[in-house]
Amino acid sequence: MGIEIERKFLLAGDGWKRQSQGVFIRQGYICSDPGRIVRVRIEGERAMLTIKGKTEGISRGEWEYPIPVEDAQQLLDVLCEKPLLEKNRFRIPFGGFIWEVDEFFGDNAGLLVAEIELESESQHFTKPDWVGVEVSDDRRYANANLFKHPFSRWSVS
Repeated sequence: MGIEIERKFLLAGDGWKRQSQGVFIRQGYICSDPGRIVRVRIEGERAMLTIKGKTEGISRGEWEYPIPVEDAQQLLDVLCEKPLLEKNRFRIPFGGFIWEVDEFFGDNAGLLVAEIELESESQHFTKPDWVGVEVSDDRRYANANLFKHPFSRWSVS
């Protein structure tokens, strides 16, 4: 079993844009229950089936398997809950890590989130100046929530 240890942040600037080219991602959920997520993703020319367990802190079990793109397309079209999530992902090296910035489309247009994967919850890292407020504990920003409760429908409080 793999462990995913991920922290999420909103962006505080656009300095990341010059540092990477985005890859288009389409993803959907066969199961979006918080304790047992099953996701299908096509990213560029490759496809993955991912199973994620319950999040505890910023960690959770994660199992990821490559699958044929044609199979992933059928799963997205037939089995996945709708709507699908669409986004561009930018990978930016900084401080010995790869930061991933997701730029969402559709009902989540306008949402930009940066993520960093760590080896331990206490691992130290330096944030780039374009990374802002941490939202790791705010489940609204979880991809499995965004297709059910899209960013465009959040009430401003």
